Amino acid sequence: MANQIRQKIFKTLLPLILFVLLLCDTVSSVRKSIDLKKPCKHFVLHLHNIAYDSDNADNATSATIVNPIGLGNFNFGKFVVFDNPVTMDENYLSEPVARAQGFFFYNKKTTYNTWMTFTLLFNSTQHKGTMTIIDANPMLEPTRDLSIVGGTGDFLMTRGVVTFTTDTFEGSKYFRIKLDIKLFECY
Repeated sequence: MANQIRQKIFKTLLPLILFVLLLCDTVSSVRKSIDLKKPCKHFVLHLHNIAYDSDNADNATSATIVNPIGLGNFNFGKFVVFDNPVTMDENYLSEPVARAQGFFFYNKKTTYNTWMTFTLLFNSTQHKGTMTIIDANPMLEPTRDLSIVGGTGDFLMTRGVVTFTTDTFEGSKYFRIKLDIKLFECY
């Protein structure tokens, strides 16, 4: 009796196991290889941020939504939303080629560190579409790599890395970040 049950289970599971193995082989055979030394697209942009401080509503591109008091010296718990212009050069007054829209929050009590997620929205003659960026941003490091996890339009389903370098930092009022974008999966 036990032998017959084993045979039935085997006969039932064998086709399922073969199907899964066939599927795995098919998926791995269509996956294209990614050369991490040579990105399929590479460009450099500059993100400009002007923090709202109660007297610059017309020019502000970011605003603090939550800022708990008494949690240490590193802004722990502070939550900021932004809609920042992104330009091809370092000049804030240059024509924006994209907008960075998203949020970040300070998530460490021992040093300045943020976790952020935002979308680069391109609507220029050169590019149309979005790129989604999400990752930790250890702000005191000279360069920080954040993950590009997808996109639309010209950047459909793209993946890659954006390297942040702080170009200019003027206290809590203004900062500019150089975005060195390397895409490794382009369609």
